[in-house]
Amino acid sequence: MKKMYLLFSHILTQEQFIDARENLGVEEFIKLPQELQELWSNIPPDIVDISSYLKPIKQWLQDHIKLGDIALIQGDFGATCKMVSFVKEKGAKAVYATTKRNVQEKLTNGKIIKTSVFQHIRFREF
Repeated sequence: MKKMYLLFSHILTQEQFIDARENLGVEEFIKLPQELQELWSNIPPDIVDISSYLKPIKQWLQDHIKLGDIALIQGDFGATCKMVSFVKEKGAKAVYATTKRNVQEKLTNGKIIKTSVFQHIRFREF
């Protein structure tokens, strides 16, 4: 059973679930445990080397990810690079989501309100 491990700070959209199932063959979606999700979502910008900071996440993946599984990795650029390399070393595939941004402007009470709506397009392999 192919699994997708979610190393990112958002909630998957219905479009993303469907895309992962239909185009990547994903059968199960695995979120980080809450304490690791907190680490991933709050990487301190003042740390020079984040290798030690990422160790608990790497250990969790080491214990769970299997050959042929997929990891959706998005977040801090440095952490993303490190985790993509780690996942690939384990024989898994690393992907990120691509989106199309639709900008809408609306005049409300004399002010222009700009809203960006992001639409999932596909997953792309690193």
